[in-house]
Order: sequence, then C-alpha cells, then structure tokens
Amino acid sequence: MNAGESQLGIKESFSDTARVLSRMMSLIVWRTFAHSGLEEMAASATIPVINSLSDDFHPCQILADLQTIRENKGDLRGLTAAYVGDAANNMGHSYLLGFATAGMHIRVAGPEGYHPRADIIADAERIAAETGGSASVMVDPATAVTGADVVITDSWVSMGMEDEKAERIAAFGAYRVTSELMAQAKPEAIFLHCLPAYREYEVAAEVIDGPQSVVWDEAENRVHAQKALMTWLLTRPQDGE
Repeated sequence: MNAGESQLGIKESFSDTARVLSRMMSLIVWRTFAHSGLEEMAASATIPVINSLSDDFHPCQILADLQTIRENKGDLRGLTAAYVGDAANNMGHSYLLGFATAGMHIRVAGPEGYHPRADIIADAERIAAETGGSASVMVDPATAVTGADVVITDSWVSMGMEDEKAERIAAFGAYRVTSELMAQAKPEAIFLHCLPAYREYEVAAEVIDGPQSVVWDEAENRVHAQKALMTWLLTRPQDGE
C-alpha cells in the first residue's frame, strides 16, 4: 500500500493502523521517512514490524550486505569494512551498528557536518566492545579504506534531498570511490553499493563494473536475506515457549 491508498498518519494514527493490520496479516513491512512512526507502530502491533527503510536506519540492507560479505570472505568476525560518503544518513548509521554487531571493524568516513549522530556512535562502540569488533568515525576517506577487506559507498543524494544535490556534490567530491581509492584497500577487497548508484558521482564506472564489485550479488541477496528474516520472525519461539 502507498500513502494514497490508506489513511495512515492522516485520519488514522500509526497505533490504530498497527492494531487493525495485526488482525489481518502476519507481518508488517514498512518503508517510510520518520523513524518515530515505525516505533509507534511496533509498540501497538501484535505482529512483527520490519523496518525496510527509514530516515535513520536501513537494517534490511545490512542483512543483505553481511550475507554478501560472508559469501566472499567467510567468517565476518575480524574483517575491516570502510564506508565513505554521507556518514550522517541511514546507511552510515546502519553500517556502524550492524557491522559492529557482526564483530567487524567498521570505519565510517565523511566530511565535517556529515557524521553519524553521537548516540549511534556510542551505541556502536558499546556493541563492538562486546563482540570484539570496533567502530570509528573519521574525515579522511583514504585512512578509512587503507587495508580494508570491504569498501562501501552510497548515493550522496538520498530520497527527499534532491534540492541539495549541488551542495552535496561539492561536499562529497573527495569521497568518490575510484580505482585509486580502492587501491588503498587490500588487493582482494570487495566493493559494495546498496544501489541505485549515480555513476561518476559517488563511484567511478570502472569500480562498480570492475572485478572487485559484488553489487549485483548484493542486490540479489536482498531477496534472500528478507525471506530469511520473515521466516525467522514467523517461526521463532515466542516468549514462554
């Protein structure tokens, strides 16, 4: 359903919608803007609520990325990943939390003014201390990428930011993933991008089409990872069982 096919957040509150949908289906999957709406819906629903994207987080994409890395690198623990570009967006936040949870060393690089929220950095550092990974935020993209097993970027102009395109291109120019930047990573490093990609902006064509790119496997794995997530949510033991 899209916004024009429901009264969600207009005539009907998120909580009321959650209660109605809980009587009709087994799962709610919602792609939205404000993360607070997802939290309100999850608090009132009696069925699982999956965040398929919000302004703050994109956890389903992280599952697909981790699957892709595991397919190419084996055990995730101890691997180093570098995410460069808009570190303040939902992907920057999610890589910090998701990769730290996997026991990886995640480095996030972005220009001043485009860094993750302080509370998310703190959460990632706390998680990493428990899993044996690490989480760090920096400005220099070359420092982030040096010696990395995985290099990642994302669109500089996310949904709803089209009016900021010129400003963002100017701000992120030094964070474009080129062959030269990839050369700072390990020779066997892989390249990820959650797509769609703006070629020659955040990533050069020779990188996304090159031998280190696994973006097409990554795109396919969104299907497999989400099927696995839904299966797990529908079959996991409930409290008290």
